[in-house]
Amino acid sequence: MRVCLDIQAAIAQCAGVGRYVACLSAHLASQRPPGDELRLFCFDFRGRAAVDVPAGATLLRLRWLPGRVAQKAWAWCGWPPFDRLAGPADIYHFPNFIRPPLRRGRSVVTIHDLSFILYPHTTEERNLRYLRAYINDTVAWADAILADSETIANEIRAQWPGSASKVVAVPLAAPEGFQRPPDDVVRRTREAHGLSRPYLLSVGTLEPRKNYAFLVEVFERLGAFDGDLVIAGRPGWKWGETAARIAASPRAHQIRVIAAADDAELCALYAGAELLVCASLYEGFGFPPLEAMVCGTPVVVSEGGSLPEVCGDGARVIRGFDADAWSAELARLLGDSAGRAALVQRGRANLARYSWAQTARRTWAVYRAVAEGRAPVAALRSAAETAR
Repeated sequence: MRVCLDIQAAIAQCAGVGRYVACLSAHLASQRPPGDELRLFCFDFRGRAAVDVPAGATLLRLRWLPGRVAQKAWAWCGWPPFDRLAGPADIYHFPNFIRPPLRRGRSVVTIHDLSFILYPHTTEERNLRYLRAYINDTVAWADAILADSETIANEIRAQWPGSASKVVAVPLAAPEGFQRPPDDVVRRTREAHGLSRPYLLSVGTLEPRKNYAFLVEVFERLGAFDGDLVIAGRPGWKWGETAARIAASPRAHQIRVIAAADDAELCALYAGAELLVCASLYEGFGFPPLEAMVCGTPVVVSEGGSLPEVCGDGARVIRGFDADAWSAELARLLGDSAGRAALVQRGRANLARYSWAQTARRTWAVYRAVAEGRAPVAALRSAAETAR
């Protein structure tokens, strides 16, 4: 069986879908069944794409056609078919929501969340138009649809009931390489950012869906907390609104935005925080809570999307978005060192439910089922029963 995975998102972005594609491709290669082939495809018209090709996979760079030109051609006339660009394969996996035109071969698509349907005001207008234009055809044409959690899988089934049998939840995991750094590394990182006081940490792109304006309001009501709020994330769509809200806050001098933290620095920021606070409106999976658990940081999350499912009892879940309720709960936890320690222990236990090796094995099982014309839901259920 030959599988072709579109890795363009891993080149275009370092968070979210990009991180998913990078982790998935590495572990698909390491978990590749004997006799099967994994091909990684990307557009690289300018020859500048930095791709770390894992052992067990081959890379195909398409250099004669820019990716943005291909996308426009697909939208305009549905040509050229993806398989003509990427070469023959039994399975084509499109990990970024939309399936391009395909002449032959079967297809798997990952739909990470339905924020563009459930929370359209949090989606950039151009991306919203793109997703709305092609998502129905994608669901209809795909042979299997992967979701990052059972929560999102159920939302997809509810939105497109006729496609329920081909929707499969394949949970992700914290990126490998994340670990709690030594105390001296944490100390130096704090000093580099002037973080001499205790701080709350929130991680994620500065965009409306992350709900940072609400988090700032909660922080303002934590008057007894003599510390800082640190937001680690790159500017995204409508990030200016978040910046303006921070600037207008009476505690603006205690709010820090760190936009360019790499993974090593991020681990140190997690490890130094009193709490990781995720007040997101909606998440398809949510890497930061699991990353914080890896680094031994207690986690507080909203009930947005799949966060309660992914965190289990390893995080404190706060229902609704009442700023007084949030500030009261955060204040309680900040004053309860034993409670925070218990959250850390439960968070570490929760991590055992997830691994990228397991994600890759489940994904290969879906590929095999699709290639053999079997329903992916039934195939995964059978594989799970065999494993037990």
